[in-house]
Amino acid sequence: MKNITDSFLCFIYWPSAGSFGFDTDILATNLINLSVVLGVLIFFGKGVLSDLLDNRKQRILRTIRNSEELGEAAVEQLEKARARLRKVETEADRFRVNGYSEIEREKLNLINSIYTTLEQFENYKNETIHFEQQRAINQVQQRVLQQALQGALGTLNSCLNNELHLRTIDANIDMFGAMKEKNN
Repeated sequence: MKNITDSFLCFIYWPSAGSFGFDTDILATNLINLSVVLGVLIFFGKGVLSDLLDNRKQRILRTIRNSEELGEAAVEQLEKARARLRKVETEADRFRVNGYSEIEREKLNLINSIYTTLEQFENYKNETIHFEQQRAINQVQQRVLQQALQGALGTLNSCLNNELHLRTIDANIDMFGAMKEKNN
């Protein structure tokens, strides 16, 4: 320790005037050089370092403010989203209730429509049955009439002779002629 102090004192105090010498104690001179360099760095670098720290502090503060603003915006958006969700849920409930009402209305309309269609089919069925009955009755009447005419013709043919036959034809022709004149 004494050696370092002596060297330091030797650097400050020069024993012989006019001579310049080198201090060979590396540890003592390195401490002095390091002290001088640190002093210069602190003196000149203080402003730069302070500016860098201030800039860093400002960036951190800006980041915090931005984060707080983003957080507030996120909270606002969350509240808006919750309000929209409540609104959508309300509308969904309304649509659900309206949907059930609409389904019931459609169901009743469908039942009424089917009932009406069944009534129409019943009416068509009854009309078809009535038409087929009339057709069957007409066919039976035509057959009975044909058989009666054939029987009457057979009876007339067996009972009539040529002279009676000619008179019947003349009477029919006269009757058709009278009808023709009446129509004109």
